[in-house]
Amino acid sequence: MSGLILKLSPKERVLINGAVIENGDRRSRLAIMTPDAHILRLRDAIHPEDAKTPVRRVCYAVQLVLSGDADRGESRRSLLRSIEELSQVFIDADSRKHLDIASHALVQDDHYRCLKALRTLLPREERMLSAGVQ
Repeated sequence: MSGLILKLSPKERVLINGAVIENGDRRSRLAIMTPDAHILRLRDAIHPEDAKTPVRRVCYAVQLVLSGDADRGESRRSLLRSIEELSQVFIDADSRKHLDIASHALVQDDHYRCLKALRTLLPREERMLSAGVQ
């Protein structure tokens, strides 16, 4: 079996091709076989008003591609540029590894893996911003 496998918790919501789908009372597993389906797990979604920091803005932009609200091809160049800008700030080896994963995933049109790699930077960004404020 190939395709995207979604493991949903009870009552978890997911956006698939513009439709919000809510899981039932039990855990479930869905295999998404359509390669170009637009899917976004709503528990992971960043709302537009929360996209106020550099990493959150890039995550939000990738999320727009996943939800089908932005074109994959048209977004690629600006997303790669944004990831490159993040690499100027996140200079430690582990962060660079995640940025490399994100950019390679983006080039391969694997926006899920890209978003997953970028989300690992959110706690680091929060620590950096809170340290800079104090």
